[in-house]
Amino acid sequence: MKNLFLGLLNNGEIINDFWTTTLPILRYVLFGIVFACAIVMIVTTLMQSNDNNNGLDAFSGTTQESYYSQNKGASRDAILKRITISMAIIIFVCVILFFVSEIIAGV
Repeated sequence: MKNLFLGLLNNGEIINDFWTTTLPILRYVLFGIVFACAIVMIVTTLMQSNDNNNGLDAFSGTTQESYYSQNKGASRDAILKRITISMAIIIFVCVILFFVSEIIAGV
């Protein structure tokens, strides 16, 4: 049975199959995606507002019930937060796939 991931030795020569030609390209693409997502994640993190009350309003009793505080999900900071989280997830998945492809190609 052919092993598509590792390639086969046939009379001392490695058979070029789909994986041995595709994995290097896949690794470059994954690295590019990680690099682009990292740049976007840095920019969106720097664009978020710096809110340092850390929940201390509950101790002091100063709560603000305004239209803005009730609709924080549609605000600019909430959108930037969602973008930052999604970029972190994409980076995580791409890094895992990158190292899996390294393991497959390295054996």
